[in-house]
Amino acid sequence: MSSDEERSAMKITALAAGFVMAGLDATVMQVAGATIQERLDASLTQLTWAVDGYVLTFAALLMLAGGLAGRIGARTVYMWGMAIFVVASLASALAPTIESLIAARLLQGAGAALFMPSSLALLVHAFPDPRERTKVLGLWSAVVSSSLALGPTVGGIMVSTLGWQSIFLINLPVGLIGMELTRRFVSRTGASRETPLAISGHATLIVVLAALSFALIEGPQRGWTSATVPAAAAVTVIGTVLLLARERHARTTVMPWTLFREPRFAGANAVGFFFNAAFYGVLFLVGLYFQHARGASPLRAGLEILPLTAFLPLSNITFARISARFANGPLLIIFLFVAAMASLAMATISPATPYWQVALALAVTGIAGGIISPAMTATMVDAAGSENGNAAGAVLNANRQVGTLVGIAVIGAVLAAAPDWTTGTATAFLAIGIAYLAAAVTAWHLIARPERRATLAQTIPATSQPAPPLSRH
Repeated sequence: MSSDEERSAMKITALAAGFVMAGLDATVMQVAGATIQERLDASLTQLTWAVDGYVLTFAALLMLAGGLAGRIGARTVYMWGMAIFVVASLASALAPTIESLIAARLLQGAGAALFMPSSLALLVHAFPDPRERTKVLGLWSAVVSSSLALGPTVGGIMVSTLGWQSIFLINLPVGLIGMELTRRFVSRTGASRETPLAISGHATLIVVLAALSFALIEGPQRGWTSATVPAAAAVTVIGTVLLLARERHARTTVMPWTLFREPRFAGANAVGFFFNAAFYGVLFLVGLYFQHARGASPLRAGLEILPLTAFLPLSNITFARISARFANGPLLIIFLFVAAMASLAMATISPATPYWQVALALAVTGIAGGIISPAMTATMVDAAGSENGNAAGAVLNANRQVGTLVGIAVIGAVLAAAPDWTTGTATAFLAIGIAYLAAAVTAWHLIARPERRATLAQTIPATSQPAPPLSRH
């Protein structure tokens, strides 16, 4: 390996470290959920808060973090986020009660919000050539997906042997190594101290997402007609209206709305919302289903989830190889539809359903997800341009995390309202399949069709030009 290739590998590893920690937390938390419920005497609602609390601050602060990256530099913000995440992981491991665990998870989400958009911005800055960047995105996604693939097995082993606290301690060496590699191999990006921050807008967004989370998570336990749940729903609606009104007239906005004029950018963000709602909804669902409905131990549940995650890195590498031959739009449509069919097939799940059928559906979903994620990211980067890397990365990650927030909350509500685990799981798979179908329709309308029009616009002038005159010489 040449020195340039070695430096490129170190850059990819450094900038993937944050995603690796987030990916590990996404999977190992699902395996540890049942154990945490038992050890900390937590209800399903409290467990949902422990999972979704992390996503809440993550989603709510992503756009603010993108603005900070532009103001003080992406590398600085990335390092801050990694440090906060490591400290919060230690606090999670030491949490004596479910309430303290939820608080630590909220802090973890704040750290992740800082390093996620900065990571993508630094990656775009480090690899400016579009063709090279597309390949790097596939490899980078493979590194990230490997953490998802290893998460269930690692989590099951650690929970079974070392206790649930150990799933958070694993973040400490990953975070510290990532920070050191970033310091050594990742160069600083430009920063402008005069970059304005829409503080009031971000504060309103936080209130809206917190109210939405409260309504969705607490609704099944408190009752949808209790005073607090409709009040939270009203705060969500009123806050959204106020935020949109502010965005229309403010000089400094929360969202870079001009980017949404490009259909492919809007489509990538909509697909990201639906995809994360479905994929992480499945992760939350099956981890609890295998342990509560089928009596699996944490280790066995971790192994049984593997079909969903094990194929992600292979699919990412496949995308890196086929991305030059196929447009992103058709790839997204095909694999979102495949994931939808696999999920809808599980809507008939029953106690008599053999594990191999569940594993097959999860494997198909995982294979599809490994193509969908980098294709969606590549679409966003191509549509926004490298000069908008900070803002575009923050927007896509924010939409995806809001999707995760909603997906987990909805699955939690479905399970809490269902009379038994089989009925709840079947209903949840139906909702997940519908989300994938919505993403496929969005990809066709906002990504594939604009790609086709752009291709035709490029080829028609070239074929309609008159032939050049013959030279007299």
